[in-house]
Amino acid sequence: MNIAKTFFIFKRLAKPWMITAIIATGYCLLVLAQHSWDPMSFVLPGSQFSGGLSELVMGYDGQFAYQIAVNPADAAPFLDVPAYRYQRILYPILTYIVSLGNKETIPWMLIVINLLSLVAGTLATEKILKDHGFSRWYAIVYGLFAGLLISLRLDLTEPLAFALVQWGVLLIGRGKIWRGLPLFALAALGRELTVTFSFACFLYLFFNRRRITSVLWGFLSILPFGLWQVFLRVWLGEWGIRSGGNAASPFEVIPFRGLWRIPVTDTYIGLFLIVIVVLIALLPAAISIFVSARKLFRGYFGFGVFILLINALLFPFLPTSNLLNMAGLVRTTIGLMIAVLDYGALEQSKRALNYAQLWLLLLLFGEGLIAYY
Repeated sequence: MNIAKTFFIFKRLAKPWMITAIIATGYCLLVLAQHSWDPMSFVLPGSQFSGGLSELVMGYDGQFAYQIAVNPADAAPFLDVPAYRYQRILYPILTYIVSLGNKETIPWMLIVINLLSLVAGTLATEKILKDHGFSRWYAIVYGLFAGLLISLRLDLTEPLAFALVQWGVLLIGRGKIWRGLPLFALAALGRELTVTFSFACFLYLFFNRRRITSVLWGFLSILPFGLWQVFLRVWLGEWGIRSGGNAASPFEVIPFRGLWRIPVTDTYIGLFLIVIVVLIALLPAAISIFVSARKLFRGYFGFGVFILLINALLFPFLPTSNLLNMAGLVRTTIGLMIAVLDYGALEQSKRALNYAQLWLLLLLFGEGLIAYY
């Protein structure tokens, strides 16, 4: 069989979700093999909140999902900011349920759920692209996006939450707005930043003269999240909504001020960091704001336009602590990456889809994005 024929068969049978599944599974197996097949190597527990699970290390956010999954009702002493961590309840509680509360099984299920979620989100993105006449291979940007692979590596909440978002966008793009609603509602309980997609749908319905529907849909889509916030306030004495975990700086009021507040002790390192932040997130966000705002000013109120605008508007106000945390910044950029893909598909912009592929260059950093942890 010649190479050309082999390539043709591969192209016909293979799909982005399959490639994502193979690469992501291989990545997980490699990490496990490097850590004596210990699933806790994905949790990355720190000494302050682990109860003695590790040496004196900081750990990362996956440890909080793990602690909630192990003890859903009494994990607060093991969380840096309890209400903030508990607001992302979906991933750990689902892990607890499928693990039947078995502490030995929970670390494995954290990995499995995120792996399946990454593949499912890629599949939904494929379907969105196919529905609007584009090649499904643009979905590989989603499946191999560094922010989602980091989330898989560190047992974070993003893969599940954004997979739900993409299936919701798929249904709404097909005109099934009420079927998409519960998916957006669940996504908000997985990662609070996904409410940008719910707000985008509300605006889309509102500006397309479906005022009553928009208000009802918007209210119901955030109702579970709102009720959960009230419960956290009563139970833990604080709201979950804030800019980040322990020691996080607040959101900026002045656009892009967070960038200029980055401390520069070494000129070359500081300039390199600023350039990376601009190229990864701030420049794509600024372009997205310009493109979507121009569409709105011209009287075009497409669903993809609102998705792009609302997700991009977050970035000028990001806190400095988020910009300094490369892993956190790339995670935050997941929503923008998805917004660009959804905009490209829903609004027939091949240019947007082509530019989105530039984010694949982040793979060149490898695990350097999380090396600090």
